[in-house]
Amino acid sequence: MLAVLGKRLGRFGLTLHPSKTLYVDFRFKRPKGHHPATQVTSFAFLGFTHVWGTSRRGKPVVRQITAKDRYARALHAVKDWCKQHLHLSLKAQHRRLCRMLQGHYAYYGITGNGRRLKWYLHQVERIWKASLSRRSRSGKLTWSRMEQVLNRYPLPPTRIVHQWSRA
Repeated sequence: MLAVLGKRLGRFGLTLHPSKTLYVDFRFKRPKGHHPATQVTSFAFLGFTHVWGTSRRGKPVVRQITAKDRYARALHAVKDWCKQHLHLSLKAQHRRLCRMLQGHYAYYGITGNGRRLKWYLHQVERIWKASLSRRSRSGKLTWSRMEQVLNRYPLPPTRIVHQWSRA
C-alpha cells in the first residue's frame, strides 16, 4: 500500500515523510493476531490526538484531544506575547488574550476536549499573572489581587464550538 501511495503522490511532486508515515491498528479492541507492522493504537493528525474512549453510555467512540505538542506551542505563544507586551495597559492585554483564547476554542473546541480547554484557560491565567507580577518592583501579584483583575477583565470561559450531531 505504501509503495502504491508513494507512486501516486509522486505524480504530483509529493513524497511521504518516513517519520510521519506509519501503520496504525485503529480498532476499539485489538485482536490477538494484529498486523506486525502496527505499533501504536493512537495517532496525531491536524493538531489532535485520536484515541479510543467510551461515551457516557458506555459505547466505544473516537476521542479527539489536543495534541501535546500543539498544546505546548499554544501556551508558549501566549507566554512570549505576554513577555513582549508587559508595558501595554490591562485593557489592551485583556483584549489580545481574549482573542487568543477565542481562536484556540474555535479550533480545538470539539466534543470530548473540554478538559484540555479548561486546563488551557487556567494556564493562560497563570501566565498572565506571572507577566503582571513582573511589572512591579514591589513584589509578586497575589492570587486575591489577580482575582480582582479577572473580575474586572474576565477571560472568555471554555466553549465547545463543534459538537457531535445527535442524528
